[in-house]
Amino acid sequence: MSALDRILVVGASLAGLRAAERLRADGFEGTLTVLGDEPHAPYDRPPLSKELLAGTRTAADVAFPVAPELGVEWVLGDAAVGLDLDRRVVATAAGEQLAFDGLVIATGSGPRRLPAFDLELPNVFELRTLDDAAGLRAALTANARPHLLIVGSGFIGVEVAATARELGAEVTIVSLDPPLKVAGELVSSVCAEMLADHGVRTIVGHGVASTVESDGRLAAVVLDDGRRIEADLCVVAAGAVPATGWLEGSGLTLDNGVLCDASLAAVGAERVVAAGDVARWPNPLLEGMPMRIEHWTNAVEGGAAAARTLLQGPGAETEYGTVPGFWSDHFGIRLQSVGLPVLADRFEVVDGSVAERRFAAAAYRGDLLVGCISYANPRTLVQYRLRLARGGFMQPAPVA
Repeated sequence: MSALDRILVVGASLAGLRAAERLRADGFEGTLTVLGDEPHAPYDRPPLSKELLAGTRTAADVAFPVAPELGVEWVLGDAAVGLDLDRRVVATAAGEQLAFDGLVIATGSGPRRLPAFDLELPNVFELRTLDDAAGLRAALTANARPHLLIVGSGFIGVEVAATARELGAEVTIVSLDPPLKVAGELVSSVCAEMLADHGVRTIVGHGVASTVESDGRLAAVVLDDGRRIEADLCVVAAGAVPATGWLEGSGLTLDNGVLCDASLAAVGAERVVAAGDVARWPNPLLEGMPMRIEHWTNAVEGGAAAARTLLQGPGAETEYGTVPGFWSDHFGIRLQSVGLPVLADRFEVVDGSVAERRFAAAAYRGDLLVGCISYANPRTLVQYRLRLARGGFMQPAPVA
């Protein structure tokens, strides 16, 4: 293998930026190129469904600071469309062939598409980019009290619902699953109550069978039970999938992401690593459970870890372990989670009151700790994160 003189980071994302920063911090002095499919430099995505949509922050506010001395060649507004490992080049949509000695894959995830919806219609939206947020905000504020239909009740769906209500919209959520199912039954039930309290109509257990168009716009959806729901605007928030389409046929192992070893080195390739939403790896803190984590903290930590692995070269022995976690702000309250509460079969409130929506609850599967969730109670959650990080996953419950 030749010297590591040219490193290409595919994905102008948080993970990609942190990888680039770590490469320079650890002494890489060669050519460093970052390729991004959006025209924007790296920015913070969590505010898209909250402050940016509400209009309390601008695109400039959420841009990540990039030090000029980082010495990065930015190639923005051009997507990767193919990878040739033999020639060590990435092909782009604009026809470029970007050569590399080392490759960081940080393309993140993209929206899960539902076949019933035509995203070319002017009143149908996704929410994954700055431009998506700007378009949806313009539509929500163009008319008084529009009826917004949200398909999906995950984090994006619930956060958009909360922000849209603040902007005066009428909101209906349609979802096969209960709200915030990934956070476990306790959070799901509390979130459902909050949505109802704030005037959000939720229809759970049903999907969209078809759509009705009128004058070039979405006019209504028809549910799988035949009900028709009219809407002025629609947000499709049906989850995310890893952005690996450009890697098809490359020789990399793709299995719900780029399959990596415990150091984030891509399986079956030399000097190729992956980080952030797109990487699937055996997490040593969770007994080597293969996982792909769509969360801000994993992008930060994973980007840096992947960079270190790339510089160490083949056979890197540094394992990357992280405790899964997330947060979500809706209706003025912050929800936080660590571990995998979705696996829990019971929750034990360890601080505060569920009725007051200010509490922390340990999540157990049988007698084994699998996580912790909290509403407006960050201190207790931090304690459980440290416990999981130090002692690992699936710890026995403490003896009373």
